[in-house]
Amino acid sequence: MKSEVVNISGRECCLYSQPEAKYLIIQPVDEHDLDLLDREVELIRRLSDKPFTLAAFKINDWNRELTPWPAPPVFGKVPFGEGARETLDFLVGQMLPMLQTRGMDTSHCLLGGYSLAGLFSLWASWQTGTFEGIAAASPSVWYPQWLDYAQTTRPQARAVYLSLGDKEEKAKNPVMAQVGNAIRRQEELLREEGVHTVLEWNAGNHFVDSEKRMAKGFVWLMNQEDD
Repeated sequence: MKSEVVNISGRECCLYSQPEAKYLIIQPVDEHDLDLLDREVELIRRLSDKPFTLAAFKINDWNRELTPWPAPPVFGKVPFGEGARETLDFLVGQMLPMLQTRGMDTSHCLLGGYSLAGLFSLWASWQTGTFEGIAAASPSVWYPQWLDYAQTTRPQARAVYLSLGDKEEKAKNPVMAQVGNAIRRQEELLREEGVHTVLEWNAGNHFVDSEKRMAKGFVWLMNQEDD
């Protein structure tokens, strides 16, 4: 599978492409995710025979660039920002057009991410119909006011994959410990809106097998046309 690194408006983007790829997978990543991308791509190929391109773009300020509105710190001293709109504008207005100029098909576009990138992916589906599927692995649905927002309108994606580690709701941090009930409610809201949804539970805490959880999410989305 061909891989390369390109620069798009100052952002590092890693591309893994197959000939005649039907699905374009977009994933915001940090340094840890970048180290695991080769493994994630191999897992997707092992679990699915559908040709795809994965385009991962680097997030430089994780707490600001992936969150839709400000919130106080949950751990440490770094607050959350409101950079999600700017990130989505880059993705839709610059990254996807550049990929199109390289001959990539963007008609079946999937967006997914881990942790705050999973929250961003969910939020993006409320903003645009660009992405037909969303993979949110261990998403930060504990984020302040997120569930209130998620009840306001219907997301535009036709399918959403959710997953969580079975130890995540046992976190010592009281805010993050809300994640179990929050993701159950998120699944309910999506089903009430008629969105094809699954919630998968994985063994372990938030820091276990992130590349496997992402791969399973993207494969589930690609398989939906077979269901």
